[in-house]
Amino acid sequence: MPTYSAVDLFAGAGGATRGLRDAGFAMLAAVENDLEAAETYRRNHPKVTLLAEDIRTVEPQALLAGTAVTPGELDLLKACPPCQGFSTLAKGLVDERRNDLVLDTFRFVEALRPRVVLLENVPGLARDRRLPQLHGLLAEAGYQLRTTTLDAAVFGVPQRRKRFIGFAVRGDISFTFDGDLTELLPPSFRTTPRTAGHALAHLARHSRPDDPLNVYRKSSAAVGARIAAIPVGGNRFDLPEEHQLDCHKRLASRNAGSSYGRVKLDEPAPTMTTRCTTPACGTFIHPTENRGLTLREAATFQSFPVNYNFYGYYGSIERQIGNAVPVRMAKGLGLIASAILNGSPA
Repeated sequence: MPTYSAVDLFAGAGGATRGLRDAGFAMLAAVENDLEAAETYRRNHPKVTLLAEDIRTVEPQALLAGTAVTPGELDLLKACPPCQGFSTLAKGLVDERRNDLVLDTFRFVEALRPRVVLLENVPGLARDRRLPQLHGLLAEAGYQLRTTTLDAAVFGVPQRRKRFIGFAVRGDISFTFDGDLTELLPPSFRTTPRTAGHALAHLARHSRPDDPLNVYRKSSAAVGARIAAIPVGGNRFDLPEEHQLDCHKRLASRNAGSSYGRVKLDEPAPTMTTRCTTPACGTFIHPTENRGLTLREAATFQSFPVNYNFYGYYGSIERQIGNAVPVRMAKGLGLIASAILNGSPA
């Protein structure tokens, strides 16, 4: 199989880059505006040219400078624009300027003319008015866009995480496929569901005792007692009266049901958010221990290697982990892109 080239827009901490590299892609360049995420990226992908700039100020041709690849020769352009405005978790005012980064992606498509474009985002993008606009722009440029929603768990990620996936294929690529995109995965790619228990056991076997990410949020005495009162597999609805919060008592019966929930060992972990180690913000309590998840445990549920080197203060790393494309999902999407570029199903 040939080695294909790729560029990563909105690269974050590098989860997608790691997955695409695992799928055999040669990563040429990346763009990431957050300086701490950019440093995490550099530490794990030192040979990739990284532009730590606002993507709106980046000239597309700069991403190919110093490479042997010219516009029209790039195989894959991956883009995961900031997704908070499309998320079901978004509250209050939506940052329309950030959401317009979805359309700004087209500026790079138009200039670089990649053979395939991979879009990854929250499912809410499928309902946003910008998607038909982007679809129209891609069609005018000679690309056919295929979209779907996939759960990271079907790629063997030990986490439930539904994502909008789009593949835009340039018109001169001889490939037609109307089935489930996951059917393009090679037989050697394991799609057996992985549970949180599998992931934690793997981490226990391969972690190192001096891992700086082996830390969790410290709790007050009241929060610690509340966590200790939650049974295995339980959540805030299992709390006795003295540990229930007034704000939760005022909510409708099952609202915010994931708050103060324990991860279940025999199921995939819940979606890791930007507050993925904060018990009050979801099902982020260790399955059996009376504490929140550690940063490394959350990163493991995102299928990062156990030695992946994160940079930044605690909250920044927590956010980098929650914003990442799960590594194994990115690998699977890269293998699907390879099948498209090969011109035939794997």
